[in-house]
Amino acid sequence: MSRPNTLEHHWMPFTANRDFKKSPRMIVRGEGMYYWNDRGDKLVDGVAGLFTCAAGHGRREIAEAVGRQMMELDYCAPFQFGQPKSFELASRVAALTPENLDRVFFTCSGSEAVETAMKVALAYHRARGQGQRTRFVGRERAYHGVNFGGISIGGMVRNRDSFGVGLPGIAHLRHTHLPQNRLVPGQGDFGADLADDLQRLVDLHGADTIAACFVEPIAGSTGILVPPKGYLERLRAICDKHGILLVFDEVITGFGRTGSAFGAQTFGVTPDMMTMAKAITNGNIPMGALACRDEIYETLTEASPEGAIELFHGYTYSAHPVACAAGLATLDIYRDEDLFARGKAKSPGFLERVFSLKDLPQVVDIRGFGLLAGIDLAPSERPGKRGYAVLNAAFQEGLVLRVTMDTIILSPALIAEDEHFDRIVEVLRKVIAAS
Repeated sequence: MSRPNTLEHHWMPFTANRDFKKSPRMIVRGEGMYYWNDRGDKLVDGVAGLFTCAAGHGRREIAEAVGRQMMELDYCAPFQFGQPKSFELASRVAALTPENLDRVFFTCSGSEAVETAMKVALAYHRARGQGQRTRFVGRERAYHGVNFGGISIGGMVRNRDSFGVGLPGIAHLRHTHLPQNRLVPGQGDFGADLADDLQRLVDLHGADTIAACFVEPIAGSTGILVPPKGYLERLRAICDKHGILLVFDEVITGFGRTGSAFGAQTFGVTPDMMTMAKAITNGNIPMGALACRDEIYETLTEASPEGAIELFHGYTYSAHPVACAAGLATLDIYRDEDLFARGKAKSPGFLERVFSLKDLPQVVDIRGFGLLAGIDLAPSERPGKRGYAVLNAAFQEGLVLRVTMDTIILSPALIAEDEHFDRIVEVLRKVIAAS
């Protein structure tokens, strides 16, 4: 496929548009672990799309399922009408989630799943007579999507500094990126006590004002911040003590990325609600979801009169039939190829190779868990310049990365082999050393 005649009309998201259009990084095809650019060069995909394509690119099974569904039922309104595949997919997702998180609400993205979780939390507390619980707690350096609710509880400053203060009534925990855990694979030994920030907020604002606490099991978009040992368990205990809902944002950590279906199972901590997206359809069709504890759903439904709408919320494309078909085909692949277990087995070799880069003078820190890794580079001249240079150089050398400021993020697909890890690290060593 040739390059488009003009690049002027598309305003690209989270992109340096002017710079891109001077020297485009154009991808035209994907298969397995690889992309091809518009010059025909083959590139290793080091980030599985955008944490999305856990089963690799070009999965014919998903394409065929999508094609069949479009000819059978392309769309039906999700308000007051249903279609079979949404119920089937909800059951399949519920079979993967932790026990009792069995009620699944479909959205079109992770951002929408977070907004849905915020609304459900408010509605739930109101339905049980605690409507004064309107405050949300997020965390520094967290990413919860780009809608106003998500950027408000999120803690990535650049994502909101152009848009005002965000929603009121939001408080933030400190992040868990501690120097004591520098260059430690997996969970560090220091920082469980940072969860006590939630107790401090309870003491300051009152437990009966806080609706929910949102955290990513592993903070992904900010550079793979792995929770210290005991941290998530401590958050869970504080939430239980004070009637606060604990929400895990598993948009990145879901569907095998940490070695289990979800990070909640990997870390042995069950939230009250859990958002997901990205790999739910292997990135093929936009879709997200919120899984809720049964008691939350039952409280809301039983508080409404028979025949009345219980939750005034939804999206035109909630549980879109084509997205549901893609989701079902994706879950078949994960099951039939045992990809969650495969990703867990491949993790040690992946992390060993990534941590071998610690001898480079430009590398400040490396973190990793499962098939996720973050590499902090020392800034050059101004923050973000070195990271962007590495992104460009890696593309020219045949590797697609994710970079946030001066942090490299890796999340290879669950189908990756050792040879792919070797190539990723080979290119990284070359371009980091030259940066």
